[in-house]
Amino acid sequence: MIILFIVSMLLSNNSIADIAWGPGFILAGVAALLYHEAFGPRNLLVTSLLTIWGARLGIRIFLRNRGRSEDWRYKKWRDEWGRLFLLRSFFQVFILQGLLLIVNVSPILIINSQKSGPITWLDKIGLAIWLTGFIFETTGDWQLDRFLKDKANRGKVMDIGLWRYTRHPNYFGEVTMWWGIFVIALSSPFGLLGVAGPLVISFLILFVSGIPMTERGMAGDAAFEAYKKRTSVFIPWFPKNIRVSGKGGAS
Repeated sequence: MIILFIVSMLLSNNSIADIAWGPGFILAGVAALLYHEAFGPRNLLVTSLLTIWGARLGIRIFLRNRGRSEDWRYKKWRDEWGRLFLLRSFFQVFILQGLLLIVNVSPILIINSQKSGPITWLDKIGLAIWLTGFIFETTGDWQLDRFLKDKANRGKVMDIGLWRYTRHPNYFGEVTMWWGIFVIALSSPFGLLGVAGPLVISFLILFVSGIPMTERGMAGDAAFEAYKKRTSVFIPWFPKNIRVSGKGGAS
């Protein structure tokens, strides 16, 4: 994170922190794997799952940000923080993110702290949960990207596909994947301590930087408010039978 902070200052762009989020998890998980020489079945399983998730996320954000200026959130902080921008960026953006990353990846660090035995039924259940979350996240992102690329959808609310059943299928998938990893960790000694990971990421997405920040930017729009009334905020469920037409921002 210190290296990323230096790079961000050279580029005058703190958005690099978002791109590095997923790959940072891979770095932590692989480092633990190599340091402990833990190449058992469970170790390789969770490290593979982590690499798939982190690489996809990093590539997606890189492609989304390529050619764009700094994200609006960081621009806003750049203006608000003034002369303290460098100091606050270092601690509030990069160091804080690094600490959260270590907590979030804790189930995998616990698993990779020692070589695992054979795959258990808990591992299989955790893998099934992880795959469910991965399908929701990747499908939700794909559907949203297609929706936003269609000029005919400008100003409209994304309420088709998985987005018909939850306002945030990608966030639901993200949280579900980490609970799946935690279930896998339960087969390892001290795996229960890894509950800190999914708890923290669930809290961040549900109450801090995920859903609240996303919906704050669309609050007050008539079409989005109608979408909110008929659609589950997080856990997928059938929409309520409320029909209100209108235009708004894509979720």
